Amino acid sequence: MSHRHKDLESPRKRIDEIDEQILNLLSERGEIVQDVIREKIKNKLPVFVPKREEEKSDAFKELAKAKGIDPEWAEDFLRMIMTASRASQSQQQFPIATKEPKHILFVGGEGGMGSLYKRVAEQTGHVTYSIDKSNWYELEELAPELDMVIVTVPIKVTEGVIERLSGRLNKDTILADFTSNKTAPIEAMLVAHEGPVVGLHPMHGPDVQNLSKQLMVFCGARESEKAKWFIDQCELWGMRVIEADPEKHDHVMHLVQGLRHFVALLHGSFMEEYDLNPNDMLDYSSPIYRAELMMTGRIFAQDAELYADIVFANKERRDLLLKFFEHHQKLAKLVEENDREGFIREFEGVTDFFGKFATQALEESGYLINRLADRFA
Repeated sequence: MSHRHKDLESPRKRIDEIDEQILNLLSERGEIVQDVIREKIKNKLPVFVPKREEEKSDAFKELAKAKGIDPEWAEDFLRMIMTASRASQSQQQFPIATKEPKHILFVGGEGGMGSLYKRVAEQTGHVTYSIDKSNWYELEELAPELDMVIVTVPIKVTEGVIERLSGRLNKDTILADFTSNKTAPIEAMLVAHEGPVVGLHPMHGPDVQNLSKQLMVFCGARESEKAKWFIDQCELWGMRVIEADPEKHDHVMHLVQGLRHFVALLHGSFMEEYDLNPNDMLDYSSPIYRAELMMTGRIFAQDAELYADIVFANKERRDLLLKFFEHHQKLAKLVEENDREGFIREFEGVTDFFGKFATQALEESGYLINRLADRFA
């Protein structure tokens, strides 16, 4: 060992000791978290409390600053710890929002989203059931006990499944659905069921580690106040809940889902056409393009039929895509005519439209890009 390396032996040894102490403290913190979990369950308190988390984060940053530690890094470190704490709770029991367990049927409960919520509802203490094609005959026997029925099947068969439920549920049973479209399924449920009807849209995939901080969109339709216990339950699971008008929800989803997913197909298909292998492109990618490439690539790691259902969900969404192609042709003329000044005018017009959001986007995307580069570069 060289003299220069020998001089590093002692400080490196001390660093190793400190690292072990950090892990020991994290382990102790985890044990205390278990005590907190038990109290939350006992007192019906939510997994995620935004105010508490923000206050804790602000105080931690100030403490870090006083100790000469980068407060932004300290916040990241704390939030990773708190995320792990919420994940730990999500492996155990959840506080229940009702005095007595509810009986919940998931139609299509063996699918990704259905099985996720079925598991979480069971961990909460609710009684859950699942039916699909193979055991549809069980519905008649289950119907008298059901407090809620959630239809969680592919978009293309949702309305048909809802129609099949027509007249088979008690009038006090809440009928809901999990699809990313809301207007048409809600209309179908109002026809099929005379009791309470609500539209639900979990704004996440079935592969999330836990429901804390995830968003649930709630669209009231008929006697929606009777589903308040489900909203309360979502909040106890740590979810954020927003109420939305079905038509406005669908208008936004046309862009958020339909157009965005088609653009991903366009991007990936063009790469295939010109033999632009993503692994080769990573070698020449800036952090921001790496992030964009990853967001495109993750689409193709999933089910093609799912995304086809989303893109071709309804006529309004398809019409929007056709308008997008027309707009694309308009911008293509700028390239065809070598219209640099036209490009600048278009760019600046969009800049004005985005306004302050562009600054927010720059800050948030910068955070993601820096973390991505640090972790995977």
